[in-house]
Amino acid sequence: MCISTAVGKGCGHSRVDIKIIQTALNLVENEKFSLSEKLKITGKATAPTIAAIESFQSKVAGFNKPDGVISPNGKTLGILHKEMHKDLNINSFIAIMAPGDSDYVTPFFSWFKTLFPKYHISTPLRIAHFLAQIGHESMSLRYMEEIASGQAYEGRENLGNTEKGDGKRFKGRGFIQLTGRSNYAAYSKYTNLNFLQSGNEILVARMPYALDVSLWFWEDNEINEIADRDDIGGVTYAVNGGFRGLRDREKYLQRAKFFLID
Repeated sequence: MCISTAVGKGCGHSRVDIKIIQTALNLVENEKFSLSEKLKITGKATAPTIAAIESFQSKVAGFNKPDGVISPNGKTLGILHKEMHKDLNINSFIAIMAPGDSDYVTPFFSWFKTLFPKYHISTPLRIAHFLAQIGHESMSLRYMEEIASGQAYEGRENLGNTEKGDGKRFKGRGFIQLTGRSNYAAYSKYTNLNFLQSGNEILVARMPYALDVSLWFWEDNEINEIADRDDIGGVTYAVNGGFRGLRDREKYLQRAKFFLID
């Protein structure tokens, strides 16, 4: 499910889960339920949040005795999903990237909306799988460059690292990390920009290239077709070359599906 712990009165304090429920309540489209003021996405079970849950349970879910709790497999969550507006908007985007800081995540949204059509990420399922992968890879858009120095790639001929210093120069960059001289050369050819020129390689870790290169990799490796099959394992292998972090990627995917897919 999109949350892993119960949210509401007397429950635990999962910041991510609370942010998801707060966002979902703000997106409800039902004439029986209205908020005098949209909930602030604080990740804290505030009094207005609990009051909104109780109101939703009473007015929409038909509970005679609302308990102010939304559980991962409970009735309230299922009805909430049914009654909320679903698409990729700034609110759902922030909620999908809920482990990250909202203020940091927000500026990226317009880039995603602008570049998705260019790479045929045009269905809710494709969008969900892409966001799940880059959410995990970048820790909710926090990192656009590999933390390690890149020295481990030195001399890796399979990556085209044939010159001294290539390992560090062409370390992993972008949300889905572009790695190695040969891959930087391929992206340079695609964009008609020279990322092999000294100093230009670091641009791959900056917007819009950090996103564009990830989308290019996605399309070049025909990952849309794997996403169309809703194959999280296959998508992960295509991105990662293995299955590292699969459980975390699944959590991102569950959040994305909750906000994007009926």
